[in-house]
Amino acid sequence: MNKIFIRDINRGVVPAGEYEISGWIKTHRQSKQVSFIELSDGSSVKGLQLVINPELESYKGKEQDFTTGASIAVKGALQPSPAKGQSMEMQVTDITLLGTCSAEEYPLQKKGHSLEFLREHLHLRARSNTFGAVFRIRSVAAFAIHKFFQSRGFYYLNTPLITSSDCEGAGDMFRVTTLDLNNLPLVNGKIDTSKDFFGTDTSLTVSGQLEAETYACGLSNVYTFGPTFRAENSNTTRHLAEFWMVEPEMAFCDLNGDMEIAHDFIVSIIKDVLENCAEDLDFLAKRDWVKHDLLGTLQKVTESEFTVMPYTEAIDILLKSGRKFEFPVSWGIDMQSEHERFLTDEYVKGPTFVIDYPEEIKAFYMRRNDDGKTVRAMDLLVPQLGEIIGGSQREERLDVLNDKMSKMGLSTEDYKWYLDLRRYGSVPHAGFGLGFERFLMYVTGITNIRDVISFPRYPGFAKF
Repeated sequence: MNKIFIRDINRGVVPAGEYEISGWIKTHRQSKQVSFIELSDGSSVKGLQLVINPELESYKGKEQDFTTGASIAVKGALQPSPAKGQSMEMQVTDITLLGTCSAEEYPLQKKGHSLEFLREHLHLRARSNTFGAVFRIRSVAAFAIHKFFQSRGFYYLNTPLITSSDCEGAGDMFRVTTLDLNNLPLVNGKIDTSKDFFGTDTSLTVSGQLEAETYACGLSNVYTFGPTFRAENSNTTRHLAEFWMVEPEMAFCDLNGDMEIAHDFIVSIIKDVLENCAEDLDFLAKRDWVKHDLLGTLQKVTESEFTVMPYTEAIDILLKSGRKFEFPVSWGIDMQSEHERFLTDEYVKGPTFVIDYPEEIKAFYMRRNDDGKTVRAMDLLVPQLGEIIGGSQREERLDVLNDKMSKMGLSTEDYKWYLDLRRYGSVPHAGFGLGFERFLMYVTGITNIRDVISFPRYPGFAKF
């Protein structure tokens, strides 16, 4: 007897016939003539209705054990359903209880639960319709990212999680050490890191970009997709201490080429999710926390022309808008979400690349423009969110990079390996980064970043 999944039934690819299926009970309704169980196996928002004769030998006398949350395996005949809202149902010929579930203690009862409540039960929330949908979409989107880069000849690179360099220069890093914190080795009042496991200061990575640049300057096009860490004490709905980043790096590429890949990338991934997660997206789009046309917004991004706008022009537009923003606007500011959304939602009414940012607010590795004030940076802004991708052409000139690092107080000795890329066959190169969880918030309509990663880490919280 063939084993099947509910998703394949709902997609119409499983014909009527005899099958086996396993899952968890969502609801169980009983009467003298017939009993019904709604079964979920995690593969679809919609469950499968099981129709059971109360006299069935494997069921009779055990009805009280088939509670919400219990796991079962069933055999039966899959056939067209006369009930509305479902195409098929299963007439059960045998049912086996695999795992009992206390009806009184099980947290996920038949009623709907808030996202806050489900966040308190991280180990069980995948069984809810909302989180089942979110994490199926996450899986599809992750695979789509690999498909996009692999189909374009990029090589997948695993950059280190433990690093001795700070890519962003912000210093918000988690130190990695095996030293006894109660008995630290000191030299002249400072920790002697030569006694540590790696013999030097090491931290969890904030980005794989710098290491990816080394391989782009040998393999031409590479991408990383892995966890990154920020020790930023931001307890907000948009920040995590551990999150996943997608970071392509491309040799022989300038800012225009960078924007072209970023455009194709975001359009391709959204299209893939729209095509392969239609049922889950439709379910999420109807949740009460989604205040806009989610599917319409996503579709429009895939169909729109992407405007390119210099930072100076963007600031001028904001200043002339007459809008009173919470964060005042002036040339040199790092634009906030309210500024970005004004540009995308009200002024351009579509996706927008903002380019050529002030050097002072961007990282040391971004290529300096001829004006001496701005760098070849770009942010992709999308409606209803703001920034979704940030990138730049990298500074390939050794003398200019040395000057930039000196002004930012960065040790050229610590970054000698990075500077070597400019000494030995330097090439124009560029890349960008996309925070995977921010992207998932955008496509799912979920408003708290803690709800699009399986086990969130944030200030004061690191369970499991």
